[in-house]
Amino acid sequence: VMVDSSAQSLGLANKNIGVNGLDLSKVESIEGDVFKMLRAFRAQERKFDMIILDPPKFAPTKSDLKRALSGYKDINMVALSLLKPGGILATFSCSGAVDSQTLQTVLFWASIDIKRPVQILRTLSQGADHPRLVSFPESEYLKGFICRVL
Repeated sequence: VMVDSSAQSLGLANKNIGVNGLDLSKVESIEGDVFKMLRAFRAQERKFDMIILDPPKFAPTKSDLKRALSGYKDINMVALSLLKPGGILATFSCSGAVDSQTLQTVLFWASIDIKRPVQILRTLSQGADHPRLVSFPESEYLKGFICRVL
């Protein structure tokens, strides 16, 4: 199941699925608001083995931080509720104003609110093709966690 607000992005993803020889009939592509779709899946009592959250930049500037953290908490909390026990959550942020520790804290509070323990299996950050400046901490804008949800 792929959810994206961009029809163009979904089209490219479907094209790549075909190029890689995978069965497109097993793919559900949904153009829509992921916040609404995750809630719809919850209402339908759908469960998933794995969810990958790769939202757009929620905090373009420090002044957007409070709203962004609320959005990250919300999207992670609903995703946690949709995972089967032992399921994998891959959650990411591309907001320079949100550092890795803050994202981990948001994930912690989401796990507390949803009453699901979360284990971080791997911490991820941007690759060598996105170098970071020591004088500009916000240049470390790509971060994520691979988690097991109990």
